[in-house]
Amino acid sequence: MIDQIRGLEDLKSLASAKQAEITVAFDLAQRREQAAAGVPAEEQGAGVAAQIALARRESPAKGARLLGLAKALAGMPHTFAAFRSGSLSEWRATLVVRETICLSAGDRAAVDEELAAHAGTLEGALDGAGDKAIVAAVRAAAYRRDPASVARRASRAVGERCVSLRPAPDTMAYLTALLPVAEGVAAYAALAQDADAARSAGDDRSRGQVMADTLVERLTGTPGGVSGVEIQLVMTDRTLFQADAEPARLPGYGTIPAATARELALTGRTGTAGAARNDAGKGDAGSRELDLFLRCLYTAPGTGELVAMDSKARLFPPGLKRFLQIRDDTCRTPYCDAPIRHHDHVMSWQNGGRTTAGNGQGLCEACNQTKETPRWAAKAVPGPRHTVETTTPTGHTYRSTAPPLPGTAPGTPPAGRRVLARTPPGRVAAPSAPPSAAVLVLGRVIPPCAQGHPARIAAPSVPPPLTQLRPG
Repeated sequence: MIDQIRGLEDLKSLASAKQAEITVAFDLAQRREQAAAGVPAEEQGAGVAAQIALARRESPAKGARLLGLAKALAGMPHTFAAFRSGSLSEWRATLVVRETICLSAGDRAAVDEELAAHAGTLEGALDGAGDKAIVAAVRAAAYRRDPASVARRASRAVGERCVSLRPAPDTMAYLTALLPVAEGVAAYAALAQDADAARSAGDDRSRGQVMADTLVERLTGTPGGVSGVEIQLVMTDRTLFQADAEPARLPGYGTIPAATARELALTGRTGTAGAARNDAGKGDAGSRELDLFLRCLYTAPGTGELVAMDSKARLFPPGLKRFLQIRDDTCRTPYCDAPIRHHDHVMSWQNGGRTTAGNGQGLCEACNQTKETPRWAAKAVPGPRHTVETTTPTGHTYRSTAPPLPGTAPGTPPAGRRVLARTPPGRVAAPSAPPSAAVLVLGRVIPPCAQGHPARIAAPSVPPPLTQLRPG
């Protein structure tokens, strides 16, 4: 069985190496076709990475990295041979390329030759080496070959400093900062020093908890981390008012438990640690009143599809943008879960596409630009929820369906298959089942109220029939 496991691992590397070879060939073929079609040289290759990503069921960003990896490996024969034989996995081949990408093609090939020369083959040179050892060996060889390029790369990296947020299990989140090494070490040391001082003074929180809480308080500028930043929650009316167990959605994070959503909506915080600190007298953040208001968005019975909104304008108005943001949650390109940056037409305006919810979709900036390249096409098609079918220049089609809203029953029938009963003349047809209201709760913290009144949310009235609803 161990031999089988090892053999399958080698097979995975061989298959990945073959994918890389085909990727390079596909890139060349697409560039030839684009050149024959009159595409300017600087624009040739547009959309290639996106097609690779769709074929491999990866995000467009990952597709671009895979294309770059394949093209770089084409000039590193020893690394490619080790990849093909199974001595290097796709990830470790990526590490080798990542540490040499700043070099010229000739210097990259020289590093490839230098690493293999120690043991005759790259497999022997890196036999038994872990990720860190591989990175160290390749980085040292790259620096010896062209120290100026490595230094320039480090200087450029400073311009890539950023902060990102990604979900973690159990309604937690990773807040990550990419910083120059001096600033990063200094920030961590300051948090650690404050944590050690707090624990020495009798704080019963762990060192990590104190560091995390201090970070939040310093960023938001208030004890307990309460700030005036607006947050949004998407949940059903039953979850908010009737203690239903249907999970909610926190845009920018994902699905959260119903109890956590109610706590966040009513108190502006989650967990018991913050409340315990406030009860102990550290600040009055717990008594801050939240300025909350509700927006009811009704879904069609049986399908869970949001009731449509329309506009005669070419650009999507704010209300319709908000509608698309809630419905789509993240970029609608298959396998891409980047944040929505653009709200655009599925069928373009110049081709007769209307500014409606059905012909609108939320996309990240990169995917929206890819959609505008030649021979890409998209159209809305019937589906269980809003569904977009994208056709690439090679004629392959991919479908993307909007994620289910909170309260949508599993296995809802496709839209358009629901049969409406005939209604006598002069009467309005009522839906066969009451609509499910997805409640968007927008919370904004305001300064502490002098009277100290608790946060209040007015219960919504009974939802009107679908025929009486108006956009907004």
